[in-house]
Amino acid sequence: MRRFAHNLRANVLFARLQRLPLPTLLVGGLLFSVTLFSSFDAAAVPSFSRQTGAACSQCHTQSFGPNLTPFGRDFKLTGYTLSTGTSKLPPISAMITGSFTHTDKDQDPANLASGSSKNNNFTFDEASLFYAGRIYDKVGTFSQFTYDGYGDSVAWDNTDLRFADNTELADTPITYGISLNNNPTVQDLWNTTPAWGFPYTGSGVQPGIAAAAILDGGLGTSQVGGATAYAMIDNLLYLEAGAYDSFSNSLQRGLAGALSDSFIKLDGPAPYWRMALQYNNKGHYFAVGHYGISADVLLPNSLGDTSGGADHFTDAAFDATYQYMANPRHIVEAKTSYIYEDQNFASSRSGGTGRTGLNTFKLNAAYTFDQTYGVTFGYNLVTGSRNSNVYPDLVYYKPNSEYFTAELVYVPFGKAKSLLNPWLNIRTSLQYIGYSQFDGVGTSANANNTFMVNGWLAF
Repeated sequence: MRRFAHNLRANVLFARLQRLPLPTLLVGGLLFSVTLFSSFDAAAVPSFSRQTGAACSQCHTQSFGPNLTPFGRDFKLTGYTLSTGTSKLPPISAMITGSFTHTDKDQDPANLASGSSKNNNFTFDEASLFYAGRIYDKVGTFSQFTYDGYGDSVAWDNTDLRFADNTELADTPITYGISLNNNPTVQDLWNTTPAWGFPYTGSGVQPGIAAAAILDGGLGTSQVGGATAYAMIDNLLYLEAGAYDSFSNSLQRGLAGALSDSFIKLDGPAPYWRMALQYNNKGHYFAVGHYGISADVLLPNSLGDTSGGADHFTDAAFDATYQYMANPRHIVEAKTSYIYEDQNFASSRSGGTGRTGLNTFKLNAAYTFDQTYGVTFGYNLVTGSRNSNVYPDLVYYKPNSEYFTAELVYVPFGKAKSLLNPWLNIRTSLQYIGYSQFDGVGTSANANNTFMVNGWLAF
């Protein structure tokens, strides 16, 4: 689902990471682990529509895709359990995606999978099978199993298993629950967090920047598991807390088709927290929030030995959302997030300054007409201190990257009036990414500018 951790494409990144220093490898590798089997956000699946009797457009602002409406957030909050009881089919769906990718300059073949061209690549990105919907009473799930066509591998993808219920305290309504999931923020209700943020589609062959916070891409689908408890109080205040820990090496290998015998392991549980305030009035929806994680990450060698010690990362993020939905034919959205990561490479960078910080800022605005045609503009900025000990392989020892994303979307089905609702949905998009800075380099950054055509079919 959540495919391609926001402009950092897994397979491209992995080839680049193999030549990077350990700290950059660690940060990028954590992100790589989730992007490898997560190239496209895919929260919208027809099985949800069949279960609820609602068109995809009731939960999603573009009829199909991850971006949720207030109704869609409530459906997720209550554990994917809302049901008309009329569908006799199991909650199973499937998805296939593909793309065409062109970059301004030919890419280094070393950064691409075998058989790829230096430019102008058509790729079968993935095929996924979903079990998504109500399981029993107050328990529901969103779970995905994916074949990565570019990497030629199969993996257990993003999964969120929930129990949810309602109660009252002093006449105040409370929805509460528990989420068991395998990727921090995949359980989140807002499209500002890394698991569900814009852009929603990507390509296996697009260039990817080297540095990213561990929360901006997760600790690795099929590498970690966690449990969080949450509560929405009076439909206003959302609170969530929990922790994540690593799966065993053998389980990671079995679930994710491990790339090697090296595994990134957590040195004990990593606490995760989330809070948000939301307000919805006459078609105007507002939300502001904060989330974060604190993790000690062991650095195993090629034999799986973790005696080298752990590095420490603390991510603190802030986000905001606005949606105008008073007129469903004209939907306007604006979303932003900022993540600060305190990085302490205490083990991997002894003998030099291994303490630094990484800033990640994202802003995007979107307009959707008739929940069929959409245009989105996004801005991303990643900055960090100049540090030759942490970034020795980057030209100016700085991780700074700045880029803009423009996307046009066409979703022909998914509305209630569609003859194919709720059996089939298609999302097509044109996307352009322009770089003004790439891994600290500005003068030649535009060589990585990327044009993509993406197709996404779910049934």
